[in-house]
Amino acid sequence: MFRPKRSRKPTDGPSHLGTHTIRQIRRSTLESVLAGGASTFPNEFGAILRSEEAGTITDLLLIPGTTAGRRHANFQLYMLPVDLTVVGTVHSHPSGALHPSEADLTLFRHWGRIHIIVGRPFGEFNWRAYNNLGAEVTLSVVD
Repeated sequence: MFRPKRSRKPTDGPSHLGTHTIRQIRRSTLESVLAGGASTFPNEFGAILRSEEAGTITDLLLIPGTTAGRRHANFQLYMLPVDLTVVGTVHSHPSGALHPSEADLTLFRHWGRIHIIVGRPFGEFNWRAYNNLGAEVTLSVVD
């Protein structure tokens, strides 16, 4: 059986992002997340996180059909385009609580590698990041 050899190196293109641990978030992306949480208050805000640079969250992706209320943000993940740069989710807790709920932990375990929760008053210190197991992780903010 003929099997062509891959000419692409494993570190070319976005496919290499899956092997890197997310350790940073761009300041502009964090500011967009916090603004999204503030603008939808008192409802929750939800979006998808992208990493176009290895190890750094660089962008937000808004999914069509996402619904939100005072105690929920429902992602329509089937509407997500094929995108190898997607690394996780972000959503707000209008109550200001920065810890994941049981529903959040279920999402974390089944989808994505990194998750961010933002809360009121949506300032630069009103957010936390979690891995897929729900353990808090530290992300550096970079310009």
